Amino acid sequence: MAGSYEDRDGKIWLDGQLVEWRDAQVHILTHAMHYASSVFEGERCYEGKIFKSREHSDRLIKSGQLIDFEIPYTVDEIEAAKQAALDANGLKDAYVRAVAWRGAGNDMGVASRGNPVRMAVAVWAWGNYYGDAKMKGAKLDIAKWRRPDPATAPSQAKAAGLYMIATMSKHAAEDKGCSDAMMFDYRGYVAEATGANIFFVKDGEVHTPTPDAFLNGITRQTVIDMLKDKGIKVNERHIMPEELESFEQCWLTGTAAEVTPVGQIGDYNFEVGALTRDISESYEKLVRS
Repeated sequence: MAGSYEDRDGKIWLDGQLVEWRDAQVHILTHAMHYASSVFEGERCYEGKIFKSREHSDRLIKSGQLIDFEIPYTVDEIEAAKQAALDANGLKDAYVRAVAWRGAGNDMGVASRGNPVRMAVAVWAWGNYYGDAKMKGAKLDIAKWRRPDPATAPSQAKAAGLYMIATMSKHAAEDKGCSDAMMFDYRGYVAEATGANIFFVKDGEVHTPTPDAFLNGITRQTVIDMLKDKGIKVNERHIMPEELESFEQCWLTGTAAEVTPVGQIGDYNFEVGALTRDISESYEKLVRS
């Protein structure tokens, strides 16, 4: 499948029904378009099975609650919607995007409790998020924008509004010939990439930022469990920028990114070493098990 995402063949699950891809539209006065009242999940289906599907569905509901709305579907109903979208499009290996938002209704200001909450599921074939970086390591810029204080925005919601600075940071990175950007948090600690969590290796141990100002990703949690099962010490802690030069290896984790090695962040270089390759290969096996 290629071309514009608004002009494709296939079906999208929308508010309880499968509709033609091109007909899955919303009104211009949809509240989410004006005030970012939207949450979503990114998931991957491998050989007919969505990896950690129920965890994603549960997080979607919780994300809605964190930005003050209730999604009118249960986890079981969301699971059925995702399967219906996959079946309707004949896909076994796919990216799955579930999204819920405040639609158009009686309110068109900041407050929107009178507006309906809507939901959709779209699925499509999607390869490596970072292209050939899986082999040679991604090149990252260092973003000027920072992840906000959790007292400013609900950092554990996978909410559309939190990605505005991520989009801006990734565009700036691409302008410099980079695949992505690493972001600091509001205190100046290393946080994450624009849509993926980050890990470092030093002296056989793994170091990863404490997720107290950014999303504690499902893939992140999976990889930490995998490392611990392998007997590798994982240090979840605040990481200062000046520590970057002391790390030997680096990788990103996320549903889209899976496990992607990093070869460079700004002026700092990392090897795509044995541990990075091992955890990447182990993750590939796990998601297909």
